[in-house]
Amino acid sequence: MISYLTGKTKILAIGLMSGTSVDGIDAALVEINDRNDHLETNLIAGHTYPYPADLRAEILAVCAGASRSLPQICELDDRIAESFAEAAIAIISKSDRRPDLIGSHGQTVFHRPPSSIQMGYTVQLGRGAMIAELTGIKTVSDFRVADIEAGGHGAPLVSIVDALLLSHPTKHRVCQNIGGISNLTYLPPNAPENQDIEHQDLVFGFDNGPGNMLIDMTTQRLCGEFFDRDGAMARQGKPDLSVIEKWLEQEFFVIPPPKSTGRELFSADYLEKCLSECQGLTTYDMLATLTEFTARAIAKSYRDFLPVFPDQVIVSGGGGHNCYLMERLQNLLAPAIVMRTDDLGISSDSKEAIAFAVLGYLRIKERFGNLPNVTGAKRSVVLGKIYQ
Repeated sequence: MISYLTGKTKILAIGLMSGTSVDGIDAALVEINDRNDHLETNLIAGHTYPYPADLRAEILAVCAGASRSLPQICELDDRIAESFAEAAIAIISKSDRRPDLIGSHGQTVFHRPPSSIQMGYTVQLGRGAMIAELTGIKTVSDFRVADIEAGGHGAPLVSIVDALLLSHPTKHRVCQNIGGISNLTYLPPNAPENQDIEHQDLVFGFDNGPGNMLIDMTTQRLCGEFFDRDGAMARQGKPDLSVIEKWLEQEFFVIPPPKSTGRELFSADYLEKCLSECQGLTTYDMLATLTEFTARAIAKSYRDFLPVFPDQVIVSGGGGHNCYLMERLQNLLAPAIVMRTDDLGISSDSKEAIAFAVLGYLRIKERFGNLPNVTGAKRSVVLGKIYQ
């Protein structure tokens, strides 16, 4: 199954990812260099390909619980796969080499964390079989299922890649992704960068808050803008700290890891409740309050759940472009230094897509792809299904 890769130190892979914000498909063309099981990545090209407006609207409707027939869901699955394949084909043109594989996360439309009485459940649309058929390239997808079947949350999955690529010999680091949902990976010093990283008990992570989701929904609803560029509108407001403290008492922010979340919790109905408790605030005040909520949820999770406060916080995802949010994080997380992955040579916009290229590579090599200490799974497992 993997003989064509045996002995190669370099491969070219495509990573495809669309997160809870449903902004579009992040595509990364990545050279993966495996030297004695020490992985290095070189981003050849990265780009975000927006969904067609009607497809994005349909995805958001399904995520919000809109009723659809099984044939309609199947059609949506196909359309998403076609869009992912188109993104892969577009990014291929950035190189004169043909990629060895595609690692595709797909589009999450439903996520139910496990509980004491039932196994978790997760649904990612954009089937790998169609991507493989349309591109002619071996495709790995359905990464989350194996971890769920092992009793885990199926999330976060990027932590193993954070550990492989961003561990530091002396510094405590946190890799903080701020997409629609925010999640972190805690990296102790000297976390080994080798094939046994999945056994490193001190590396762990979890979802820690709503990320950009509530801010973006409010900006779209009240201002007619897709997002609060640079946090400029929130900067003009004054946050209501009393209501934020009330929100942070909710169950999700109090229960210890492992934990995961998504649009099922931080939904439009959740936002309605939040805004109803912001009576008397201006639009700018509301945006300031929701931005501060995101920042304080992150900071609270560090102080409540990390074994050691980090020396460095390395931010990726769209939240890293929100200058006001980054300033608030630096203030709340001092003395830790808050930076972006770009400062360490890894594109913050492409990092999640790079991660799924690496996860696809781990699958082809039949190496474990989850960290049980992160996801809560009972064991390490190989992640993803291969489509020829």
